[in-house]
Parts: sequence; structure tokens; C-alpha cells
Amino acid sequence: MIIIPAIDLKDGRCVRLKQGDFNRLTVYSDDPLQVARIWQDAGAERIHVVDLDGSLTGSPRNKDTIWRIVNGIGVPIQVGGGIRNMEAIDIYMKMGVSRVILGTMALKDSNFVREACEIYRSRIILGIDANEGMVAVQGWTEQTSECAVEVARRFEGLGLDAIVYTDISRDGMETGVNIEATKHFAQSVHVPVIASGGVSGVEDIKRLRDIERFGVTGVIIGKALYSGALSLEEAINLSKD
Repeated sequence: MIIIPAIDLKDGRCVRLKQGDFNRLTVYSDDPLQVARIWQDAGAERIHVVDLDGSLTGSPRNKDTIWRIVNGIGVPIQVGGGIRNMEAIDIYMKMGVSRVILGTMALKDSNFVREACEIYRSRIILGIDANEGMVAVQGWTEQTSECAVEVARRFEGLGLDAIVYTDISRDGMETGVNIEATKHFAQSVHVPVIASGGVSGVEDIKRLRDIERFGVTGVIIGKALYSGALSLEEAINLSKD
């Protein structure tokens, strides 16, 4: 299981939100590249970068900062937030981004996701953000009546690299991963699942290891790393035991 530290970007700064709420924002650094280098030096094999401004506006807003990160470290980067057309995907791929994450567009235009997977096979990640099993979009500002599992199943067999499954109610709260929901989701689809939301400490890593056999191949960690509740080195060591 791969441990993926998160860098969320707002106005070019590294921030964290609670439950995706932009009114509950904490700034951790004015230099996201420095943060990325810290995670790289701690042993990160991949870094998760989200353009929060882009997720709200529907188009990339932190490209320059992401370019600096991609070109300033030697670790693969996966990027999400506001990627809603092929032009945006092409820009990131040419920039050197390893994988792009598509979320809102999965509901709005399934053919776009299919096209992206055809062109960039195994480099497209589907981002599914759920609240009580139902998908939320537009930077989590819009709740839908779509079941997360049913949405995921529409895109099986396309060559997705993975699905990032985020439990919105847990995200940024350090209240523990929703293990049962994550396990149920992973068992219900035939695509590798990356867990996200709620990691609070070593016990969450151990519990995720227990469900790795069901298809949970990675976990994104944000707030717990920034608060010091969990060290990246410790999480990586636990994931490989």
C-alpha cells in the first residue's frame, strides 16, 4: 500500500480545509515546493496535489505552482481540481504530471472520461467524493443523488489507474478513516482504490492494511501529517510491514 502525502493549493499556498469547507481553512505554508521537498525527503513515492481554486471555478488556477513542484522534485505527482477538458489534461501531462484526477466531469460528461482514458491509459484517476455514500461535486459544494459505487462502475474496464475514494465527512477532521465504507466501496468495484479522508494516526494505517486485500492500494494523508499526529516515515514503514 502506497502512502501519498497531500498538498492542497489555494492562491498558491499550501492549505488544509475541514470537510471541504473553504471557510474552515488553515494555511500551512506559502511555499508548496518546500513542502513537497519535505515529503520527498521523508520517503514519499508519490504526492497528491489539489488545485482548490480550480475545483471551484472549473479550470486550473494554480498551474504555475504545480509546474514548480513538478520540476522541483523527483517524485511523481498526481493532480486534481478543475480538470474538465482535454486541454487541461494535455497541459498537465506535457508539464510532467504523472497522473490527473477527474471528478466532477465523471457525472457531467462520461464520454470525456472515456476519451481521456483512451489517450492517457493508466494515467487517469477517477476521484469520487462521497457523503454518506452519495457523490458530491464542484469542490464538494454540490451534493448529488448519485450513489458512489454506481458511478464508479460506469468507468470500469477503461484502463483507469485508480479511484480516489474520499469520505467528505472525515476529510481534514483526523477522526479516523471510514474503514467499513472504504472496504465496501473497494469490494464493489474492479479498479484499485486509494482511500482518502480522516487519517488520524498509526491505527488508521494498520486498519487500512487489514483491508488492502480487498483492493485498497493506497491512502492519501493530509491533516495528520501537517498537525504532527503522524509522521510520513512512520506511515510508510507501517505500510510496508
